[in-house]
Amino acid sequence: MTADTAPTPLPTDRARLLAQLARPEPYDLVVVGGGATGLGVALDAAARGFSVALLESHDFAKGTSSRATKLVHGGVRYLAQGNIALVREALHERTTLLKNAPHLAQPLAFVMPSYKLWETPFYGTGLKVYDALAGKAGLGPTQCLGRMETLRCLPTAAADGLKGGVKYWDGQFDDARLALALARTAALKGALVLNYCPVTDLIHENGKVAGVVCEDAETGQRLQVRARCVVNATGVWVDALRQRDGEQTGRKLAPLVAPSQGVHLVVDRDFLPSDHALMVPKTADGRVLFAVPWLGKLILGTTDSPRQDLAREPLALREEVAFILGEAARYLRRAPRAGDVRSIWVGLRPLVKPQGADEGSTKSISREHTVIASASGLVTVTGGKWTTYRAMAEDVLQKCMDARLLPARAGGVTVRLPLVGAPAGRPRHGMNEPQGPHSYGTEAAVVAALPGADVWLAEGLSEAMVRHAVRHEYARTVEDVLARRARVLFLDAQLAARLAPRVATLLTEELAGHDPQLAAFEALARQYATVPQ
Repeated sequence: MTADTAPTPLPTDRARLLAQLARPEPYDLVVVGGGATGLGVALDAAARGFSVALLESHDFAKGTSSRATKLVHGGVRYLAQGNIALVREALHERTTLLKNAPHLAQPLAFVMPSYKLWETPFYGTGLKVYDALAGKAGLGPTQCLGRMETLRCLPTAAADGLKGGVKYWDGQFDDARLALALARTAALKGALVLNYCPVTDLIHENGKVAGVVCEDAETGQRLQVRARCVVNATGVWVDALRQRDGEQTGRKLAPLVAPSQGVHLVVDRDFLPSDHALMVPKTADGRVLFAVPWLGKLILGTTDSPRQDLAREPLALREEVAFILGEAARYLRRAPRAGDVRSIWVGLRPLVKPQGADEGSTKSISREHTVIASASGLVTVTGGKWTTYRAMAEDVLQKCMDARLLPARAGGVTVRLPLVGAPAGRPRHGMNEPQGPHSYGTEAAVVAALPGADVWLAEGLSEAMVRHAVRHEYARTVEDVLARRARVLFLDAQLAARLAPRVATLLTEELAGHDPQLAAFEALARQYATVPQ
């Protein structure tokens, strides 16, 4: 088998997985939560030879992990906050991620336009520090640009008053498909990963966590899954499981997470027809603005607003949309309007809540992660960001071993572990291009061999891709396919709604007797297509 030949993909036979989960043998590790962090922990543990089960209440990356700004980055604004350790770690993890999944994560050039004479030397100096922190893991040198060079990189940037700019390098990725690649790679390493199987309770024996109770969301079947160690990796929702643990020992725990909301608007690429992203380091109210080319569209964002609730599908606030559109109008020659928005989506960030902090602001809270072990042995991880998921997983397993919940085993096993579909070299297609067969990396031939490979539902989505999503990528609903296997919902919500009935028919063919939840998806697509004004 050559480096660019994909192994035969594992079938995602749900009945078989549930039967396996029902066996009485305990696992070394049960991970609760199928987002970036939980999947990273499951993969690392399975790669070290531990027996692992991962249980996700909805679909993999249904929550925060599919709603990122799609950047694999060290964090320029974290550098401005003086968090050198976080930036250095993230810059090195950025390179590791790009090497392990080049079909899903690639370098991207950013340009900061300067409208004041001091901005180019000021930001240029700061970004050279960014380069120095990256060292050999750098993706390209920072360059100070003149006015015409800036306009060549950003042809539709506002030209009036433009003095120059600064070009630097970071990365971008397909977050939901990367999560899926983590899940499938973990399965290849022996982990049992299952979506739509919420954990409803913890099993305690002699004051210690000894497993979980879970429920198949499709049938209502309840299962007890025993484990030496349980990791709570449920993102902004970690406090719910922590409270269940505390109830068993009569303790009421203070919340660990301060949720922050990030809103993203998607418009057509002609607002910025470039392979470069635009980055404004400090807007009128001190926030950061990105205009990022991604999968044939342009993402505008983001915001950083505190939230008290934990909705699965949070709604954008009117003032957040006004902020993004207003700031985009300052920096783009043609101002995007509400009617130009193809999709609007919102993610909740799990920021670790500092004691005594001002709960009205989250912009200054660090994105560093926290790992804690309770007296009963429940290990909880939250905070952090996508770029550092692999390092976070290592920290979680180290905590498990330090607490003697798992035997010590050497780490570093995922540093050079290609994910499912990873080609040997750099792909010809960029992340700025629409999805297509190239999005599957070495599995493109596997997809092409399925029925319907020549029947296209829309650009970049064939019938065969829908069948592959069901047979090998754990898809159960129309939303799973159109939101996270193909990214249509996040790119063009109205198009997703038009495609939904045909996708539902294909799902019904593949999963006889199963409800593909068409009506629920059509309602969700209406939400993503509606811009609050």
